[in-house]
Amino acid sequence: MPTQTAAKILTDRIGRIEVSATMAVTAEAAKLRAQGAKLVDFGAGEPHFATPRHIKDAAIEAINGNFTRYTAVAGIPEVRKAIVERHACDFGSDYSPEECVFTTGGKLAIFNAVQVLVDHGDEVILPVPFWVSFKDIIQYAGGKPVFLETSEAENFRITADAIEKAITPRTKAIILNSPSNPAGSVVSPSDLERIVRLAHERGIYLLLDECYVYLQYTGALVSGGSFTDAKEHVIVLGSLSKTYAMTGWRAGYALGPKSIIAAMSKLQSQSTSSTATFVQKAAVAALNSSQECVAEMRADYLKLRDRILNRLSEIPNITCTRPEGAFYVYPNVSAYLGKPGAQTAMELAGRLLNEAHVVTVPGEAFGTKQHIRLSYAVSHDDVEEGLKRMKEFFAKLSA
Repeated sequence: MPTQTAAKILTDRIGRIEVSATMAVTAEAAKLRAQGAKLVDFGAGEPHFATPRHIKDAAIEAINGNFTRYTAVAGIPEVRKAIVERHACDFGSDYSPEECVFTTGGKLAIFNAVQVLVDHGDEVILPVPFWVSFKDIIQYAGGKPVFLETSEAENFRITADAIEKAITPRTKAIILNSPSNPAGSVVSPSDLERIVRLAHERGIYLLLDECYVYLQYTGALVSGGSFTDAKEHVIVLGSLSKTYAMTGWRAGYALGPKSIIAAMSKLQSQSTSSTATFVQKAAVAALNSSQECVAEMRADYLKLRDRILNRLSEIPNITCTRPEGAFYVYPNVSAYLGKPGAQTAMELAGRLLNEAHVVTVPGEAFGTKQHIRLSYAVSHDDVEEGLKRMKEFFAKLSA
């Protein structure tokens, strides 16, 4: 009997996506660590802080109290209430617990939202550079990403005018990530309001990834959920991972119209079902307690941003936009590309890893070819050591 090929065994939809680039980099770095290499890891977007004590205590208390059984798929009433109240307090939004679903991480909230809204042939406007998973999640649903180029000279800024020009009769959704991963760009409050109202008027769904919304350095915090008269076409996608240093807890959520939240919960009921019970209790503690820990972490990220920008400026021929939020820098390394063994950003990142033992993510993963991404959610000592190694590496490369 003939042997089936992988192409015949696997579905078409799994062929539309690739392995997450950041996860691939993490795996390669793990191999080197296992061999004894001392790496400086600017790869994964993961806070260097420990989860605050009061959040951990809430989870421990839940486990000790045997709060370890299934819950409603969308989350316990207490956690949904905490989410909508925190969002209302910080952004002036107006959501009910029925307009909220708690998910196993922010990525699942994004995945579920795209799956219930985007059908085959639907277009989704996606600004470039984009977070690595957006393109694949859209394609998995059968949708078509419409890449919206932004200008590095203008800090990769996304404007309402550019969004409007990209809209076609087939546009079903727009995905915005502000502050953005990988460049830390922030949509201005005026442009955000115009985009929200534009989407509402055109009947287009605006998916707002607000994973880094509390890590803005530009002043007042703004959410697309603030414009309550246009909320019918807005889905806010949030996460506790970066805000409270809870990446491994997998705590995310979505806020949106009841019908869409119900559809997302329906999909979730047939996949992950409810999130871990003690994680929900930990999330309640994070959201309902003092937010001083968030302010303290944000202040340190700002210092780290300035430190890494200063060190990057000491490397000849590397330029970098100034991030307005999140905890990434996205330097342009085009001056060093095209050389033997460094034809592409991907090859360059590979050499940085293997020769300098510095972990970065190549720009191809985010839709550009001239950049690498560095996460500065690391210790100040790691910034100094990592940039020292990079400076030495680039000096040798240009010799």
